[in-house]
Amino acid sequence: MIVAQDATDPLLAAYLERRQSLLRFLAARCGSLAVAEDLTQELFLKLAGRDPGGEIGNPTAMLYRMALNLMLDRARGDSRAAARDTAWRQIARSEIGGQDVADDPPADEAAASAQRLRQLIAAVQDLPPQAGRAFRLHKLEGLSHAETARVMGLSVKAVEKHVSAALKALTARLSP
Repeated sequence: MIVAQDATDPLLAAYLERRQSLLRFLAARCGSLAVAEDLTQELFLKLAGRDPGGEIGNPTAMLYRMALNLMLDRARGDSRAAARDTAWRQIARSEIGGQDVADDPPADEAAASAQRLRQLIAAVQDLPPQAGRAFRLHKLEGLSHAETARVMGLSVKAVEKHVSAALKALTARLSP
């Protein structure tokens, strides 16, 4: 239930008296009862948060004008959002023969990448145990050299040497 904070505010009094009528008015114009409910609530918040000072000749007419303005503002915002989304879709998509197509890489590139990944995994598995573990902890799990050293029970310098050796071995093995 809505309670008026100031019963002397003619706009708030008109709102409380005509809320259902306002709701039907907005629903008929915007075509959605849910949107009309939102707009009616937004109108109440505007009225409740405003300074009630000043003389209003026709509070009912002012109330309906405010409701219509809120609806038009919402429609303009929705229109801008739709235009922005359409522009983004046109930039970020590909089209062949009038049909949208996925921007996935070509099958041959995907197959080559999958093969390269399998080679990398095999190369990491073939590293010496300490170098492989240091490489996995530092490069794959994201630990710092100090954290890797603490986990492995080594000095930071030893971890740096293991990671460097692993990188050299992987580069040599995977270079074309």
